[in-house]
Amino acid sequence: MVIATQLACLQAEAKARNAEAEVRVRELLIEKMKFTIAKLRHERFGQSAERSAVLEQLELSLADMEEDASQAEAAAQLAANAAAGAKITVAAFERRKPARRPLPEHLPRERIVYPSPSACPCCGGALHKLGEDVTETLELIPRQWKVIQHVREKFSCRSCEAITQPPAPSHPIARGRAGAGLLAHILFSKYGLHLPLNRQSEVYAREGIELDVSTLADWVGAAAATLMPLVLLIRAHVFAAERIHADDTTVPVLAKGKTRTGRLWTYVRDDQPFGGADPPAAAFFYSPDRSAKHPEQHLAGYAGLMQADAYAGFNRLYDVRRKGGPIIEAACWAHARRKFFDLARLDKAPIAIAAVERIDAVFAIEREINGLTPHERQRVRNECSRPLVVALETWLREQRAKVSGQSKIGQAIAYSLTRWVPLTRFLDDGRICASNNAAEREIRPVAMGRKNWTFAGSDEGGYRAAAVYTLIQTAKLNDVDSQAWLADVLARLHDHPAKRIADLMPWNWQCNRQQKAAA
Repeated sequence: MVIATQLACLQAEAKARNAEAEVRVRELLIEKMKFTIAKLRHERFGQSAERSAVLEQLELSLADMEEDASQAEAAAQLAANAAAGAKITVAAFERRKPARRPLPEHLPRERIVYPSPSACPCCGGALHKLGEDVTETLELIPRQWKVIQHVREKFSCRSCEAITQPPAPSHPIARGRAGAGLLAHILFSKYGLHLPLNRQSEVYAREGIELDVSTLADWVGAAAATLMPLVLLIRAHVFAAERIHADDTTVPVLAKGKTRTGRLWTYVRDDQPFGGADPPAAAFFYSPDRSAKHPEQHLAGYAGLMQADAYAGFNRLYDVRRKGGPIIEAACWAHARRKFFDLARLDKAPIAIAAVERIDAVFAIEREINGLTPHERQRVRNECSRPLVVALETWLREQRAKVSGQSKIGQAIAYSLTRWVPLTRFLDDGRICASNNAAEREIRPVAMGRKNWTFAGSDEGGYRAAAVYTLIQTAKLNDVDSQAWLADVLARLHDHPAKRIADLMPWNWQCNRQQKAAA
């Protein structure tokens, strides 16, 4: 009997210790994953495609791992309690709690004061307040819907019987009864949060507001048409730049019961890497296919530097005989690195690993000079980057002589060497970046949105998406709340003087808001 009791105690103790060990392992995995996510988020010059894929997968897994850790912690506590019941003392593992951030100071505070006794519960004597302990919790109040009545009173003159009435106010859209704030919310939810209209309709219905998908679609189309003057102005601003980034991505488009592949193109102006003062902006365009005629139309009035991938459809833009002047090509080192990275990661190819390390050394210098003037960037590149790039070219040519041109590593080397002139153009011009990541960052939300809205309903839907993406992504680039900006612009645009429409650009809108707040 005594032996059986001791055996049960030992088993309970072992079970408790195993549960605690499992919790420790999960804690270490979570900390490691958080570190990896933080590192990927802060890397600006890494290989964007593989970074975004890994980052997305890690973020999706992190929540599940934290839930697993909480469950394992509870299991460990139960096992410890069982061991204690068996007369064996096992110190329970105390999970390290995450650092608790203070709740936002700008939020209103509601005090709930719990009643205290009017007299001492021990002797009945008078009580005097010594202080108070305050515990704050963050609470969510469901959003409120309301109907705004625009009342225009009529008055008649008893002398001449004339009728007087204030003029009708301007509405954000000609059709429909939606306010500017609601329209901005619908637009941002669809294109900023990638929430299709049918899901938005379901959410509104649960809140007691019946809005059919057809109604929402009508509002979206009307709002997009109203905002087109801003879209055109942003596009003009982008193509007035000395240097732009270009990229494109696929968009499935519904066509007669099946889908075909359209394209969304983005052209990004971002002068911040070389200390430029002009605000950044992103212009989006849609096309039903990837024919070269589309970027040629988009860039018909542009002549300057363009950073892009190796898409052959851009080649005629680089022709010195091009009408209006050639566009100067600057290739992307991130794309060149990606060819080697895939081989280094999957095949552990020594040449690929060495190539990645050499290219990463160039990117390390780029991180140090980001934001400096073009002259300073070029000076540092001449001193530090040029020797690395020259050595890399010599090394790549030596390696190409050793491998088959048909092999994967041979193709990766050929990709870089055949584009060596546009790849190395950044060494002679401080305005050029080493990568095309600026465009890839702006096109990424489209790829994320595809997972939710699956396909565009038509080519017109693609053109409309390009217009709204132009607005939302440009606002984000200027650290402007996209939804708040759209709401204010929709409310003011009809009555705003056309010659002062530039005042409504995100960068000017932000400055005006700050000046009014300071006044």
